[in-house]
Amino acid sequence: MAEVLVLTDHAGGKLRKATAELLTLARRIGEPSAVHIGPGADTAQKTLAKYGAHKVYSVDAEDAASFLVAPQAEILAQLVEKTSPAAVLVPSNAAGKEIAARLAIKTGSGMITDAVDVRQGENGIETTQSVFAGSYTVTAQVTTGTPILCVKPNSATIEAAPEAGAVEAFEATVSDAAKAAKVTDSQPKKATGRPELTEAAIVVSGGRGTGGDFGPVETFADSLGAAVGASRAAVDAGWYPHSNQVGQTGKQVSPQLYVAAGISGAIQHRAGMQTSKTIVAVNKDEEAPIFELVDFGVVGDLFSVLPQATDEVKKRKG
Repeated sequence: MAEVLVLTDHAGGKLRKATAELLTLARRIGEPSAVHIGPGADTAQKTLAKYGAHKVYSVDAEDAASFLVAPQAEILAQLVEKTSPAAVLVPSNAAGKEIAARLAIKTGSGMITDAVDVRQGENGIETTQSVFAGSYTVTAQVTTGTPILCVKPNSATIEAAPEAGAVEAFEATVSDAAKAAKVTDSQPKKATGRPELTEAAIVVSGGRGTGGDFGPVETFADSLGAAVGASRAAVDAGWYPHSNQVGQTGKQVSPQLYVAAGISGAIQHRAGMQTSKTIVAVNKDEEAPIFELVDFGVVGDLFSVLPQATDEVKKRKG
């Protein structure tokens, strides 16, 4: 089977859930090989092997992690030239999309962003893709070069399939041009005890209807072990950090369960969450556009509905 390169998503060597999802999808179309750029490959090897990596390319390019995405694109381009893979899979986040775009240009290949499924079709590798701000789901296929595929988090159920995962050092050359933008300082994100928004299986978001009081939203989210999101209106009003914004100009999420509380359902917000598997909305306005999209809708005041839901969840959890 042809090799499929999977760019690991990690922070300081600690793998994120999206990596296991990409490896699971990669097994459908070939033989996965993880590409780990930066420190921690030996530590990550066990997890990568567990989810199907036949090989782990460890790239310790000097200071690669100290620069923005350009060095990673160059490293992947060199690996593509060496291995001639069936495809390259990267996470569909801000950094991943830029890496993929640069890689596509360097290799003369087509790329697909925001894929929610990857499979082997009759005429090659096919993807299911969310397009036009999430208004349509289409089947898409790269017809030129090596398919460069950006896959949304939570698009696949993780499945273990242990392989050797042998670590192989790869000596890459990074040009001076790729080092033009350097990270000079970084601050760790303040811990909340909640899962990362783009990786969470459950997301509870609040909007204009909260009036700035996210207390019921956070309490309900915590009862479910969920991440907390916010609409653009709530973020623009200064009620919640921009890093928690869900929408076309924020983060795009695709959890198993998405709960929208006090959110009207403008297209900007829908673009960031409508590929969620199950959607529930709580809104006082029965004519709110969000109700056109949901699986379950509750017409009511979130300050009344969410506390009741929280109590019920806690009761059932015992």
